[in-house]
Amino acid sequence: MIVSELCIYPIKSCQGIQLKTAEVTAKGFLWDREMMLISQRGKFLTQRQFPQLARVQVQLVDDSLTLSMSDNSLEPLTFTPILRGEEIEVEIWRDRTIGIDQGDLVAQWFHQVLELDNTKKCRLVRQSPQYKRKVQHRLSGNHENTVSFADGYPCLLTTTASLAELNRRIMDTYQDSSEIVSMDRFRSNIVVETEIPFDEDNWKRIQIGELVFAVVKPCSRCIIPTVNQQNGDRNKLKEPLRTLGTFRQFGEQGVMFGENMIPLHPGTISVGDRLQILTVR
Repeated sequence: MIVSELCIYPIKSCQGIQLKTAEVTAKGFLWDREMMLISQRGKFLTQRQFPQLARVQVQLVDDSLTLSMSDNSLEPLTFTPILRGEEIEVEIWRDRTIGIDQGDLVAQWFHQVLELDNTKKCRLVRQSPQYKRKVQHRLSGNHENTVSFADGYPCLLTTTASLAELNRRIMDTYQDSSEIVSMDRFRSNIVVETEIPFDEDNWKRIQIGELVFAVVKPCSRCIIPTVNQQNGDRNKLKEPLRTLGTFRQFGEQGVMFGENMIPLHPGTISVGDRLQILTVR
C-alpha cells in the first residue's frame, strides 16, 4: 500500500491543493484548514450552506494565497494571511475559539462568492496560534491533541479500494457512469492505494514513511460529498450518500467513509511512501 495523493485545504470548504510532500504538525498538515469563513455572528460557513465554495480555487505561493473562481465569475485576488489583526470569537461545531480577521478586501471578495445581500456579512479568519483548539473526543487518547479548523481531527485518510467499491455499487444501481464520484468529494488529506475495500476500518495504528498515526475513528459524512467539487452542483439523487447509506450506515453515528487520524509526532510524508499497519482494532 502506497500514498497516491496528498492534499491541503488552506481555506475550509474551498478547493484543495495537491502536494508531492506534506509537512505534518501536531494539529495536521501545514496550512490545512488554517482559515475559514464565518458569519457576522462568528459561526463557521461551509459548503453545507454554500456549495458554490467548491468553485473557489486556491493557490499558495510562499506565504501568499491567490483566490479565483473556476468559472472565472470573479477577478482573482491575492492576499497574504496575517497573524496579527482583530481577534474574533468564532464557533465551529461545539468549539468556541479565536480567529484573526483577514481584512475587508478578502471579506468583500467572499461576500460576492456567497451572493450575500447587504444585510449580511461574512469574514475570513485565520486560526490564532495563541488559542489552541483541542481534539474533543475520548478516543483521541491525549487531552493535549490539537486540531486546525478541520471538523474534528487533524488528518483524514481515504483509500482507493473503498472508493472503487462505492462506485461499483453506484453503477449497479444506476447503470450510468455519470453518477460515479471522484475522491475529491471526500476532501481527504491522504489517499492510499489499497486492494481490500474498507480494510482501513480495522487499522488502529499505522506508519506512513517516517510518521506514525493513531487511526481514531471512521469519518461520519454530511451533505458535502454530494457536491461536485469542480462546479459546486449538488447531486439531485443525493449520491454518493444514498448508496453509502445502504452498506456504510453505523447506527446513530451516521454514514461512514474514510478514517480520522492523529499524528503522533511531527514530520513529513510524500506521495509514494509506503503504509505499514502497526496494530489493528
